[in-house]
Amino acid sequence: MPRPNVLLIMTDQHRPDHTGFGGNSTVQTPTLDDLAARSMVFSHAFVSNPLCQPNRCSIMTGRYPSVHGTRHNGIALDWRANTFVKRLRSDGYRTGLVGKGHLQNFGLAPDLAKKMFDQRFSEQAIDDGMPPGWDHLEHIDRHLREEVEYPDDYYGFDHVEIVVDHGDRCSGHYIGWLRDNGCDWRNIRGSENAAEVYSGWGEVRKPSMPEELYPTSYVTERSVSWIEQRSGDEEPWFLQCSYPDPHHPFTPPGRYWDMYDPADMDIPVTFNDPHTASAPHLQRLMEVRGQLDESPKLKSLNEDQFRHACAAQFGAITMVDDGIAKVLASLEASGQADNTVVIFTSDHGDMFGDHGLILKMFAHYDGCIRVPFTISGPGIDAGKSNSLICSLDLGDTILDLCDVDGYYGSQGKSLVPVLDDPTIELRDDILIEEDQIRDGLNAGVQPRMRTLITKDARITRYQNLDRHDLYDLDNDPDECENKWLDSDATSLRREMSDRLTESMIAHASPSFRPTYIA
Repeated sequence: MPRPNVLLIMTDQHRPDHTGFGGNSTVQTPTLDDLAARSMVFSHAFVSNPLCQPNRCSIMTGRYPSVHGTRHNGIALDWRANTFVKRLRSDGYRTGLVGKGHLQNFGLAPDLAKKMFDQRFSEQAIDDGMPPGWDHLEHIDRHLREEVEYPDDYYGFDHVEIVVDHGDRCSGHYIGWLRDNGCDWRNIRGSENAAEVYSGWGEVRKPSMPEELYPTSYVTERSVSWIEQRSGDEEPWFLQCSYPDPHHPFTPPGRYWDMYDPADMDIPVTFNDPHTASAPHLQRLMEVRGQLDESPKLKSLNEDQFRHACAAQFGAITMVDDGIAKVLASLEASGQADNTVVIFTSDHGDMFGDHGLILKMFAHYDGCIRVPFTISGPGIDAGKSNSLICSLDLGDTILDLCDVDGYYGSQGKSLVPVLDDPTIELRDDILIEEDQIRDGLNAGVQPRMRTLITKDARITRYQNLDRHDLYDLDNDPDECENKWLDSDATSLRREMSDRLTESMIAHASPSFRPTYIA
């Protein structure tokens, strides 16, 4: 049998329970539900970092952000970094990326870093001898100004059709596609052109663009085209079909805008968490509940805001589901479905009402750190696994399924043994990192968080804070009782602290090469 093709379908900021197969009875995801029914579904899939850019770079490299260097949004993945896509390409695979990559900077975070930390911080220090502009290929404004030419090897991708940013704010090659379809982005992009805006939060709005010009339609159309063009190829292929939705802003177009009634949205059971034992930054958020802005940081919201945001996000999810249906149909129609591995996942989650919060940053509750994860394809039986897996595992698994050698320094594990036997446990715990530029913790330092999660417990340590997180998940699966200061949790605190330390030591880079290259 020839080596399989691989279709990696990714959504953005998508919780596993915002799918039908994840237990949600309101949102309509018939395509994903059908895909899950014929896949191995991993119920305990966690991120290495609950932010877009660091975790997407971890997926690509199989390495933790502290090792590959993209520790937070705004640090481009080093051009020399090894990736599983590079390995596929070097072994004869055609490789394509359609949609969101976010391996480089969307905006001006490097300039922000220079302003905040060191006025002498030079571009030469950032570029490290690499060609000028190497880290500006995904810059939002650059794509609005010009048609950006990509190299023939973009972190291993030989074909790139990029989408930058989210919702109705998208840029990238998508802008040129709008132009080819007779549309000027200036007339349809952003809140200033919206057809309708929810008064409780400007991030919830109906765009003026029709469904056929929305970024989801672009990713679907271009992915279908790429798959159809591969039908006669002798070489196997890998395609990352990467939707920028349902990440905020929540801007589903056309019929998807009012497909769901806000009144029908279920309020999460933890929505009214008083946070009396939470870390100070979460307590402060409760004091400004309902005061929402357009920044991407964690917020506390009221019930009306939650209901409208959730209804809009569900519309965006259903539109993505409809798009995925067309992509999968193109596999069937082109005769490639029987030899294609299909993986579905997301880069991270979203609090989305849990504990009265929405979005992400500075919170490692389950809603942010767990993602949907399914694998189907030739020789893979449908089933469900409770094995603890991580975003780092994706690349190693694909290389293993494609019979392509991995590379020294990857910190992931192949899931192929679990595909053969779902009862296998690959690990006992998972380390999760988060670094930030802005001091959202009011800790007086550039924020750092480290989490260890097991089947039974979660510990999260915040740099330079006195109060941290400790949850007994066996007895408190909803994470409502922070036991950090509880005298009866001393042994659990000691055990989890020791395991966190051990995991951080174990996941330092083992490579003899510079960490970002290995």
